[in-house]
Amino acid sequence: MNPKIHTEEVDHLFDAILTLRNREECYRFFEDVCTIKELLAMAQRYEVALMLEKKMTYLDIADKTGASTATISRVNRSLTYGEDGYDLVFKRIGEQREKEQSADA
Repeated sequence: MNPKIHTEEVDHLFDAILTLRNREECYRFFEDVCTIKELLAMAQRYEVALMLEKKMTYLDIADKTGASTATISRVNRSLTYGEDGYDLVFKRIGEQREKEQSADA
């Protein structure tokens, strides 16, 4: 992990995020903390990561998300050489969906 981001302030931010209980609380908090542009940029990067995981091409991803090829490349670098944060979230979301589907069956 990048030691430059390991600060007391970042710890406080992450602790605050971990207290959020649902999507509505996330909207409320992130609308206060981020500009609309910052929030939409993070959402775009996450969508790009999902599409890269599905092996979509850069051109298809750029067309569907409006992301630049530089942004797509940056997200791809994170998926390949990063701290596996995207993979952790993808795995947990997959597990959650499986539980929900088995509960519905």
